[in-house]
Amino acid sequence: MNRSVGRDATLAARFGLLGLCVAVAALAGLLVGTAVGPGTALAALAGVADPLSTDLVRQLRAPRVLVGLAAGACLGVAGTVLQAVLRNPLASPEVTGVGSGAVLGAVLGTVLGGPVGTPLGVLAVALLGGTLGGGVLWLLAGRAAGPGTADPLRLAVVGVLVSAVLGGTTLLLLTARPQLAGSMVRWLVGSLNGRGWEHWDALWPVALTAVVLAVLLGPVLAVLGVDDDHARGVGLAVSGWRSAAVLLAVLATGGAVAAVGALAFVGLLAPHLARALLGVRGAADPRLLVPAAATAGAGTVVTADVVAQLLTAFAPAGDRPIGVPAGAVTAVAGAVVLIGIVRRRSRTTVGGAL
Repeated sequence: MNRSVGRDATLAARFGLLGLCVAVAALAGLLVGTAVGPGTALAALAGVADPLSTDLVRQLRAPRVLVGLAAGACLGVAGTVLQAVLRNPLASPEVTGVGSGAVLGAVLGTVLGGPVGTPLGVLAVALLGGTLGGGVLWLLAGRAAGPGTADPLRLAVVGVLVSAVLGGTTLLLLTARPQLAGSMVRWLVGSLNGRGWEHWDALWPVALTAVVLAVLLGPVLAVLGVDDDHARGVGLAVSGWRSAAVLLAVLATGGAVAAVGALAFVGLLAPHLARALLGVRGAADPRLLVPAAATAGAGTVVTADVVAQLLTAFAPAGDRPIGVPAGAVTAVAGAVVLIGIVRRRSRTTVGGAL
């Protein structure tokens, strides 16, 4: 009894620490920038700054931070779900076709313009693109494996191929409209620049729905993460539930991409950060891992944006600073983590533990 209470207290403390780190990152996002200094930004938050500074902080920086938090939460959920479904710690939206399909949809919506080019329109088209990517992945992998089956390893391999094809299609689309290539960079790399309240209004319902559904799906994810025979042994309809989980990952990824573009490796980073924080026992329960990964993803994106803005401020190019995108920061950080994961698994395999 005392041991159980101690574990619960430890998990609560770790969640509190994670929440505190995210709050600090969000505050830094409100204070960092080239137009208004930290002191003036604090005064604006307190309502004692001049109207221009107050408007800049509340109308530009606040929605930017909120969109980053929601997008990171979405990607954290998507990565957690995909890693459980594919039983692969390297699985993420970028390598399953879901992320590339959502990027293709967002780019297409921006190119078409009109009602489709609004934040809600781009969100809808990005969701369709993510569904296309996930659907193609499921059809190809399922057909290769046979009816009613879907091998996780085959899903991962086919996902990389589908991502490559959809990414190539996006580049072809940009080649056909080269005058739009500059404005499309945020979809290809990922950036919070220019995100406003309209993007927040379109994204927060998706983020809330994705987190709640993923928590409710936690017991199913725990069973799917073991093996298919175990899942069937407890009476779980493997194919149907796996499809539902992939659709949930599509929803979360599509929402994030429609708002901020393809923030590389966030879906990979967030679940591993959450597992490291929760420890072995906490990470084994998806009902705990999902909110932890969502929080870690939110903090990762906001922190990356803060780093990107600092790099922008200290890396001038001529008369204008270089606008470093947050996606460039997450790509570098994700690459470092990916190398670490691969090296650790390689040492374990060579040591004969697997």
